[in-house]
Amino acid sequence: MKAFWPRLLTTALTALFAASATLAGTVHGSVINRTTGKPVPNTDVDLLSPTQGMALLASVKTDAQGQFTATNDAIGAGPVLLRATYQGVSFNAFLPPGRPQVDVEVFDVTKDPKTIVPSSHVIIFQPRDGKLIGAEEYNVKNSSQPPVAYFRTEGNFEFALPEKATLQNVTATGSLGMDVPQASIDKGKGLFAIAYAFRPGETNIRLSYELPYPGNSASVKLPATYPGMRILLVAPPGVTLTGEGISAAGQEQGMNVFLHDALAAKGSLAVSVSGVGSPQATEAADGQGQQAQEGNSRTQGQQVDVAPPRIDDLKWPMLFGLVALFGLGAILLSRKQVVVAPAEEEDRTLAQSKKVAKAAGQQSSVEAVKESVNASLDSLKEDVFRLELRKQAGTISEEDYAREKSRVEKLLRDLVRG
Repeated sequence: MKAFWPRLLTTALTALFAASATLAGTVHGSVINRTTGKPVPNTDVDLLSPTQGMALLASVKTDAQGQFTATNDAIGAGPVLLRATYQGVSFNAFLPPGRPQVDVEVFDVTKDPKTIVPSSHVIIFQPRDGKLIGAEEYNVKNSSQPPVAYFRTEGNFEFALPEKATLQNVTATGSLGMDVPQASIDKGKGLFAIAYAFRPGETNIRLSYELPYPGNSASVKLPATYPGMRILLVAPPGVTLTGEGISAAGQEQGMNVFLHDALAAKGSLAVSVSGVGSPQATEAADGQGQQAQEGNSRTQGQQVDVAPPRIDDLKWPMLFGLVALFGLGAILLSRKQVVVAPAEEEDRTLAQSKKVAKAAGQQSSVEAVKESVNASLDSLKEDVFRLELRKQAGTISEEDYAREKSRVEKLLRDLVRG
């Protein structure tokens, strides 16, 4: 009789483990049309693994109520990207480890160019290896009501390169916070376009190019594709930017900032760039390397990091004290096989999961956790950098600035809690 209870406990634990293992490989979800507020039946949904090179885990269809169920042993053991195809456009959602339920949001698609409004334009120059690297970022807003997605297969976002520039890379970053490489469409005479589905909300379009830099100086003519946007230029210490209408605006987090009023339609801005930059700034830019991009079928060539350089001399005043928590967080989290992201961190976790995947099979769980935390902090640092630049350029209201700052602080608190 005494042996009965241990056997019963063992049986119960075994059954519980088997049930949890089964649930870990199953996900239930639905596809919702946020334009109409109704579920979408008979729609294809693909489940992809960002940590396995976007390997296809499962492919299912929604039922008459817009719901679906998919099973795969990898579900629950790592992040999953869900992709629903609606009106010929792919819409993505992210499923972090440990969550068995997810909704994929889709929108009706429009071809009206007035759906989007480019709101800010940041240009960064960085000399490197005898070349001048240019990196530009457009912040694009879709405030459509009712909410719709803007897409054109022939190209629905255009950008122009300076003369003699060689395009290196174009990416789009939407609500998931993940840089998705885009194939460029050459329109001729230095004008290019991409075909990207702009969902409601904000999207960042980033591009990079190389320019000749003989004698550590160059005259760059920047065409205006979208008029009416105040331009913000950024360069590391040791690099001088001059031109008509360009005014110095001090420094932001170790980088020199310059402003220029909005250009007229078909206008251009002539900028003289000279200098090689301080060794510290160059090392900071080189230290970030090149990011391996995981995206859709429009991936092309070798990907170059087009985000604003991560400045190593930034002391992260908002992040002071977090370093001391890394060791404790790693010890606590290393006891778990699966790192569960808070709901508010889902989008950011997907962007960083690719970096963690590079170390799969080569790092211990503790090292993987440390890398994930550091990657999240790097991403937050870039958010703070862009937020301050937008405030400096006057492209964000005080109300929006306060709201975004509050959001970043909340993400920091969530990150500390693990």
